[in-house]
Parts: sequence; C-alpha cells; structure tokens
Amino acid sequence: MLLLLNAISLPFIGPINLTGGILVVFFLCLLAVITFEFVNGFHDTANAVATVIYTKALKPMIAVPWSGAWNFLGVLLGGIAVAMGILKLIPLNELMVLPVQVGACMVMAVLLASIIWNLGTWYFGIPCSSSHTLIGSIIGATIGFTMFYHGAGVNWDKAKEIGLSLVLSPVIGFFAAWGLMYFLEHVVKAKSLFHIPSGENDRPPVWIRILLIFTCTWVSFSHGSNDGQKGVGLLMLILIAFLPASFAIDHTVPDNRIMAVLTSIEQPLQRTLQANSAKTEELNKLTALVATAKQDISIKNTDAAQTFKFRKEIQAINKQLKAFDTDKEMSIPEQDKTVFREASHGLGKVTDFAPIWVIATISISLGIGTMIGWKRIVVTIGEKIGNEHLNYAQGATAEIVAGATIQLSTMFGLPVSTTHVLSSGIAGSMVAKGGSKNLNGGTLKSIAMAWILTLPVTILLALGLFFLFHLFV
Repeated sequence: MLLLLNAISLPFIGPINLTGGILVVFFLCLLAVITFEFVNGFHDTANAVATVIYTKALKPMIAVPWSGAWNFLGVLLGGIAVAMGILKLIPLNELMVLPVQVGACMVMAVLLASIIWNLGTWYFGIPCSSSHTLIGSIIGATIGFTMFYHGAGVNWDKAKEIGLSLVLSPVIGFFAAWGLMYFLEHVVKAKSLFHIPSGENDRPPVWIRILLIFTCTWVSFSHGSNDGQKGVGLLMLILIAFLPASFAIDHTVPDNRIMAVLTSIEQPLQRTLQANSAKTEELNKLTALVATAKQDISIKNTDAAQTFKFRKEIQAINKQLKAFDTDKEMSIPEQDKTVFREASHGLGKVTDFAPIWVIATISISLGIGTMIGWKRIVVTIGEKIGNEHLNYAQGATAEIVAGATIQLSTMFGLPVSTTHVLSSGIAGSMVAKGGSKNLNGGTLKSIAMAWILTLPVTILLALGLFFLFHLFV
C-alpha cells in the first residue's frame, strides 16, 4: 500500500515523490497544522467574541459563527507578509538541501510543541498567545537543527523584531485603552456607554449594539489577517520541508515575467555603476548575478539543485535592490529607485508566496475552530480580568484598541498577540474606570505567568522534541 502511495499526485500539491514512511509523516504534519489552526480558532478568537457576549450585544449562538466567518475572510484577504515573516526565522535554504527527514523533524517539533502548550493553557482557561507559542517553538526547533547541522541558525534580527512587536503591543493596548476610556468618560460623557448590563433582557441601545458588533467584527477580521497568517506560514514550512523542489519558488509565475523584471533593472544598474565608482566591485557582482539568473530561468525547473540555485540568486538580487532604497552613500536618481522598488516587489513574489489553496485551508480551519471550544477563554476575558462586569464602553474600547493594533502590525508584516492586546486593553479600561483596585490580581498573575513562561517552555519543548525525532532519522 505504501509503495503505491509513493507515486500519488494530489490536486493543488502535484506529484509527491516521498518514501512510504515519510509520506505518512507528511500527511500527519498536514493534519497537525490544520489542528494547530483549529485550536488557534477557539483559543485566540474567543477574545473577539468575549466583549460582545458579556455586554449582551449578541447571543453566543450568533456571535461565534459571525466571528468565525470574519476570521475566515481575514485570512483570505489579509495577504502573506506575516506568514513570510514567520518563515524568515528559519534557515530555509539550508533546510531545503538536507534530507527530507530533517525537515520532518523540525516541522513535527514545531507543530507538536505549539499544540501541546496551546491546549494546556486552553484547558485551564488561561488566555495565552498563539504567537508567542509558535515563535518559541520555531526558535527551539531551529536551535536543535543548528546543533546537528552547522551553518545559519535562528534569524535573530528577525526574532528581535518580532519579539519587540509581541512585547510592546500589550503595553500599547493597555495605555491606549486607558486613554480612550478617559476620553469617553470625561469628554463624550454618554452615560448609556457606562451601563453594566444585568439580567438576560438587559441589552444595549441600538447604536451601542451596532458599535459593539462592529468592533467584534473588526477584531475577528484583524485576528484572521494576522494570526491566520501564522498557519499559512506553518503550512508553507511543511511544503518547503517535504517538497522543496515544488515549493522553493512559485512555479506559477511565468518565465517571461521574471525575465522582464530582471531586464528592467539592467540599464538603471549601469547608470548606478557609472555614478558610483566606489561601489564598482559590488555593483559588478550584482550585474553578473542578474545575467546568471536570466540564463537560469529556462532550466530552473529541471531538478531540485537548479531550483535551489535560482531561488538563492533571486533572493540575493532582491536583497541588494532593497538596500538601494536606504543606502545614503550611493547616488541613485529617484526614477531608478522606483524601478528597483518595483523589481524588488516582482522578484519577491517568486520566493515569498502562498498558493490560494493554502490560504483557503487555513481560513476554513480557523473559522471552524472559532465555533468550537470558545467558552473557557470567553469566561476569563469577560468575568475574571476585572472585579466588575464589563460595561459597554469597556468592551468597545478594548476591541477598538485591539483591532487597530493588530491591523497596524499586519501592515508591517509583524505577528502580534490578539490575546495579550485585548486582555491588556480590558485591563486598561478597567483601571481607567476604577483604578488598579478594579483589576483581578489572580487572573492577571495567571496571564502574566503564561506570558513569561510561553517562550522558554515552548523553546525547550520544541528543542527536546527535535532531539527525540532526530534519533529516528
């Protein structure tokens, strides 16, 4: 049976030339990433519906499917910048030239460590960041990879950039929510906004209900566009690790389009070379690399080695084109900089991509996950962060701040924790209303402990799992 499976070809993926055992692991990894995104749905997305449920703007049976639908659209329409940011933590070029078994070890370590920690914190009703979980797992597995295979390890520059985003976003959420609540209370002064609903039939006025539904929708869409991309990145990691020749570059980009992009930069490069004699050696190397890439276009699909070579050429050219935009020592006319920017964008699509079926798979997993298992986290968000029930202003404030913070992070291609941004937003709104005494110290300690422990625990867990799996390679 397994021998027959070696020659199968799947829709969208294409032919899969893997040995029987590795093929089974490949399908297990696909199942695991879908499970991760499913868990992410009911773990993280519960944050989006907590406020709308606890302010009684919508009943759970309406709020949860509504949020799931907007999460689905968020992944579908949110782009892939965050997904590519996740992949840049990993030494993909080194991974692709090693045996498939090594990639399988890394993928399984990342996925299992992420799922174990996410499910554990969900079971205890602790809002925990799937972003922290995933980043920690990737770092741990990559450290394990580097211990066995010397060379490029964790991209620490990218890790610092992502880490800064994860650390600063809750702080921004807290103070932004505090400021917005202060504005609503002392400037807007709409008493109906500060009503605390009590009883089954105590529902908000129509205009407040519309506001709360809008903010829930915004956070749901934002969550999909940011957190959902992490699942896209994970699924692409699986495809690149197991089928590198098929997914190292986007084979759907026509050769003539790549050729046109490379040709478009040749004359601007010559002008740049003439105007910057001090950079002659560097620019000559780039010119030669462009010429080599043009020659390799026609043979890039002949075998895995040629595909990897072409990928590295395109990445090297793209890196230099991006550097032109910020290099103040070089004299480059603005019109040529524009050409370089457009060429960089075009070449980026060759190496940084995700097929539509990958995005759709993650969209569906996240959307369905939202509709199941949401209640544990909702109770914590709605009842246990503050010492009093959420009022309408607090619910709207926390979600406005969360939606804005997540959208900004997505624009810059940075992952952010929906859980921590929304939790800190609710905490900020509670402090603005009643001071620090209005916070539930026990819950905040649990969230803080999860926030502190997530990275070290997932790093060690993924590192240990990589070592364990590597014993069988």
